[in-house]
Amino acid sequence: MSLIRLENVSKTYQSGEIPVLALKGINLEIQEKTFVSFIGPSGSGKSTLLNLIGCLDKPTEGKVFVNNVDVGIFDRNESAAFRGKTIGFVFQNFNLIPVLTVYENIEYPLLMLDHLPAKERNERVSRLLGKVGMAEQKKKYPNQISGGQKQRVAVARALVTNPQIVLADEPTANLDHATAFKIINIMHEMTNEFGTTFIFSTHDPKIVGEAEIIYSLEDGVIVSTENKKEDKR
Repeated sequence: MSLIRLENVSKTYQSGEIPVLALKGINLEIQEKTFVSFIGPSGSGKSTLLNLIGCLDKPTEGKVFVNNVDVGIFDRNESAAFRGKTIGFVFQNFNLIPVLTVYENIEYPLLMLDHLPAKERNERVSRLLGKVGMAEQKKKYPNQISGGQKQRVAVARALVTNPQIVLADEPTANLDHATAFKIINIMHEMTNEFGTTFIFSTHDPKIVGEAEIIYSLEDGVIVSTENKKEDKR
C-alpha cells in the first residue's frame, strides 16, 4: 500500500477574476521510507503539491490519500490534527520562533500534543538535539546561531513528533554547499533510523542528486519521472 497517493488531482486558484490552473490531472504514488524530489521552474506546481499532501490545501478535483485516508474531506480542525500526528515541515526560511530558544523551538510541536508528559518531551528533544549536533546550542536563540544551525533546528523540530512524512520546501536554498550536504546527510540518517519519508520541492541539484524518485513538473503537469530505486534493481 502506498503511503501517499494522488488520483487525477487538479488545483485551480483565483487571481482576481482570473482562474489559474496550478496542477492538472496529477497521478502519483509514493512509498514509505523514500527520498522524493519535485523539481521544475517557479510556477510549475511544486509547492502546490506539497500543500495538498501536507493538508494545507484541498484539490479542486481528484483525491489525495495519505495513509489510505482521503485528506481532502477533512475540515480545518481535522486537517490540523492529522498534520500534527503524521507530517513534519521544513521551510526555506527556517520559520523558527525568535523568542524561543533552540530547545524550545524543537519542543514547541510537542506542546500541541496534550497527552505527552514533560519527561518524554525532554527525551525526544534531547535525542534530536544530539542527532543534529545542536546540543551545545540548546539555550541559544535563533538570532545567535548560523543559517545552517537554524536549518538543523528546523529539521529536528520537523522530526520531534515522529512523523511518517516530512515535507521540505527549498530546504537548502539559503545554505552553502557544505552545510547543505550536512543537512541532507542528517535527513538520510533520519530515514534510516525512523523510516521517515522526505518529500522536497527544490531547484537544488544537491538534493536532486540524492533523491530516489524525481518528479519533473512544468505548467502543473508531471512531464517525467525518474525512479532510481527501480533503476538499481
